[in-house]
Amino acid sequence: MTKPTAPSPILVPVDFSPHSEAALTFAAELAACRERPLLILHVVHDPFSMPGYYGRALKKKQLHRIEDGAAEMFDEFVAAVSARHPDLGPLQDAETLLVKGLPSTRILEIAERRAAQQIVMGSKGLTGLRHLLIGSVAERVVHRAKTPVTIVKSPRNRTP
Repeated sequence: MTKPTAPSPILVPVDFSPHSEAALTFAAELAACRERPLLILHVVHDPFSMPGYYGRALKKKQLHRIEDGAAEMFDEFVAAVSARHPDLGPLQDAETLLVKGLPSTRILEIAERRAAQQIVMGSKGLTGLRHLLIGSVAERVVHRAKTPVTIVKSPRNRTP
């Protein structure tokens, strides 16, 4: 007799931005409708590719391993979003996962490994020269993903 498999999760990569919060709440509503679990992912950037990202946020504290600082920020972000949206059951029951590596590569690896039904992620939607210089994790994920990807922008930054 085969063991029943768990339903495929909706994967939500977050970077603690307002766009990530918007994506997370959207994904929680989607998960409730589809009766799917949420898997919230944060990829710890290599310090050489994103110098000071965690350092600025943790400046008031002693020196910590970058993974420890990221884990603390991740826990605080998920707890804060959950507290602001207590009515979103999938958000309250979500699994969290912290991994290290290049964001787009690790997001795609986790999506495949966990057989994610969908990826929902936030994006600033940069265009022009800024986009060319900075690049876009969301764009790389959209182009390479084998599963559907939904991009969500923060409501505060939308224009009518």
